[in-house]
Amino acid sequence: MKIIESPRQVLVCQNRTCRKQGAAKVLAAFKKLSGSEVEVVASSCLGQCGNGPMVLVMPEKVWYSRVCGEEVAAVIERHLRGGKPVEAMLYRKFHSPSK
Repeated sequence: MKIIESPRQVLVCQNRTCRKQGAAKVLAAFKKLSGSEVEVVASSCLGQCGNGPMVLVMPEKVWYSRVCGEEVAAVIERHLRGGKPVEAMLYRKFHSPSK
């Protein structure tokens, strides 16, 4: 029996509030810089309005808040390729700071 790993996805909220905060640029940066190993998805509301642009990395359920286009490269290099979430960008509602 072959085990299939679930594909890694990056969801970038494109709902009204996140779009006003620059989510379209964040989505474009992820699509431009991500490799084929990651599926970049323009998602509907992720339910965290006012903290965006919101980015959710699945299947790990790692949340990033207030992401700007210039920060996308760091998420890709450190988290998606390096395996370590970018601590300073994590959404504190779901991720408490490491000590």
